[in-house]
Amino acid sequence: MMKLDGALFPWRFRLVLGLLGLMVLGISAQIIYLQLIDDDFLKGQGDARSLRHIPIPAHRGLVTDRNGEPLAVSTPVSTLWANPKEMQGDKNRWPDLARALGQDPAQLAERLEANASKEFIYLVRGLTPEQGQNVMDLKVPGVYSLEEFRRFYPAGDTTAHMVGFTDLDDDGREGVELAYDDWLAGVPGRRQVLKDRRGHLIRDIQVTKNAKAGKTLALSIDLRLQYLATRELRKAIQEQQAKAGSLVIMDVKTGEVLAMVNMPTYNPNNRRTMVPAAMRNRAIIDVFEPGSTMKPLSMSAALETGRWKPSDKVEVYPGSLQLGRYTIKDVSKSEGPVLDLTGILINSSNVGMSKVAFDVGGENIYRVMSSVGLGQYSGLGFPGERVGNLPNHREWHKAETATLSYGYGLSVTALQLVHAYATLANHGRLVPLSILKVDRPPENRQVIPQNVADTIQGMLQQVIEAPRGVYRAQVPGYHVAGKSGTARKATVGSRGYTENAYRSLFAGFGPMSDPRYAIVVVIDEPSAGGYFGGLVSAPVFSKVMSGTLRLMNIPPDNLQPAQQQASNTPAPAPMPAPTKGGRG
Repeated sequence: MMKLDGALFPWRFRLVLGLLGLMVLGISAQIIYLQLIDDDFLKGQGDARSLRHIPIPAHRGLVTDRNGEPLAVSTPVSTLWANPKEMQGDKNRWPDLARALGQDPAQLAERLEANASKEFIYLVRGLTPEQGQNVMDLKVPGVYSLEEFRRFYPAGDTTAHMVGFTDLDDDGREGVELAYDDWLAGVPGRRQVLKDRRGHLIRDIQVTKNAKAGKTLALSIDLRLQYLATRELRKAIQEQQAKAGSLVIMDVKTGEVLAMVNMPTYNPNNRRTMVPAAMRNRAIIDVFEPGSTMKPLSMSAALETGRWKPSDKVEVYPGSLQLGRYTIKDVSKSEGPVLDLTGILINSSNVGMSKVAFDVGGENIYRVMSSVGLGQYSGLGFPGERVGNLPNHREWHKAETATLSYGYGLSVTALQLVHAYATLANHGRLVPLSILKVDRPPENRQVIPQNVADTIQGMLQQVIEAPRGVYRAQVPGYHVAGKSGTARKATVGSRGYTENAYRSLFAGFGPMSDPRYAIVVVIDEPSAGGYFGGLVSAPVFSKVMSGTLRLMNIPPDNLQPAQQQASNTPAPAPMPAPTKGGRG
C-alpha cells in the first residue's frame, strides 16, 4: 500500500514549508519593527483617519476715519451647516430644527431630502453666537457650527460709497474694502482635533497655526465732515427734486479727501433692497462737462502768457459770437458792453472767455488743465474710477478753443474738479490725492506760477463778494472764493444734449487768509424751478464750507471790529436780486 505523506516529493514539500516559514518570520519581524521600533508609520496612518485640521477664522482689519472713529468692524457670528446623509436616520428631529432656525419645516425637509447624498450644505449663516448656540443645544445629529466673522458698518449709508462692503465670505466687493482687500484680510489659522469615523469631535488637541488678524486702515475722511456733507447734500437733493448729487471736501495742503458723499446712497448693513444705481460712487465714476467752472483755469493760461492782466478789457456786446454755423451765447446780460477779466468771471461770460482764449490758444489752455490733473487718473486706485476726457487737437480751431475755455468738449469727475481747485488754492502747487490719512506733508509740484494762482484767487473771491457775484456762496465770518457752473447733460447713445437736463455745479475754497479746504458740489438734474449753479449748488457750498471751517477751528477772517458792531452803523446794502446770482 502506497504512503501519501510526502515521501514521493520530499524536497518540494520541505521547500514550500520553508518558504511559508520565512514569510511568517518576515511578517512577524515587520510587525515587531513597526510596533516597537518604528511606530511613526502606524501612528501616521491612524492620524490620517482620525486627526483633522479645522480652520481658525481671522477677522478683517478695522477701518477708521482720520480720528480713529470705526467705519467697518468685524463681529463674530455663527454659521450652521449640516450633513444631509447623516441626518437621514433621524428625520423626526427635523421639525424641531426648522423651528429653531425660523424656517418652514416642509421646506427644510424638502431641501434635506434633495441633498440626501451630500455631506455638506449650509443651513444658515450670520447668526449671533447666542442664536447659534440655541440651535446646537438641540443636539440634532448631523448639524454642526462654524465660527465666522461678519462685517458691520457703524456709519451706515453715510460712508457707504467710500468704505464699500464685503460678501458672505468676508471678501471685499466695493470701496476701500475691495481696493485694500489684501491689507484688511486676515490670515486664517489651523487647529488640530481628533474625530471619529462619523466626523464627531472627540478631542481638541492643539493649535498648529495661529490666526493673524487683518491690519487697521485709517482713511483720510473726517466722520464729522462726512455727516455734515451728507446732511446738506441730502437736503438739497430733496428741496431741488434732483436726480442725484455728489460733494467732495479736500484738504488743499495735504491732498487728503476729508469727505466724499453721493446721493442716492445705500445701507451696507442691509443690502436686501439695494439697487445697483445707488452703489455707484458718482464722485469718481460719473464724468460730466464742467461748464463755467473751467473758466478760472482758462484765465490762468491767459495770465501765464504775460499778455493779459486782470484789468484788461474785452468787448462782450451784444452777448453772442458767431463762429460759422456755431453761435456762442452768454446766459445772462452782462454789466456792460465791455468787461475786464475779473468781470468775465463774475458775469460768467462765454463770449468774453472765448475772445481771450482765441488770443491764448487752445494748446495753452489744454496744458494748464492737464497740469492740474484733468484727463488723468488720480492715483487712488479706487475701484471703477473714471479718467474723463481732455481733448488735445492737432490743430486747434476757434470753435474747439472756445468750447474748451468755458468747459464744454471735455469731461471730468467731481474728484478731478476739486483737485484742480485745490491746486489754485494751494498757490499753484499740485499735491497728490489720498483717501488714506497722511502722516507727513506730501511732495508737491508747482504746476501754475504762484503769482498767477494768487491772482486767480483774488478774482474768484470777487466772483462771490462783488455786487453781481454769487452771493449765495458767501460764508458768514469768512472770505471764500469760487465759481459756479451750469452744464447741459449730453444725450446717452447719440450726439447732442438732453432737453431740460442740467448739472448744477459749484467749486470753491477758503478761507482766503490761508486757503485750506476746497469743496465741489454737483447736483444732477434739479427740477424744482431753477438749475443754475449759483442758484442750486452755491447755497450747499456755503453751508458745508461754513460748517467745515468751524468744525476744524479755523479763525474767521471777515469779522467786523467789535466797536463797529456795537455802534449804530447804517444797515448793510440789500442783497442783489436772486436772479443775478444764478448764472453758470
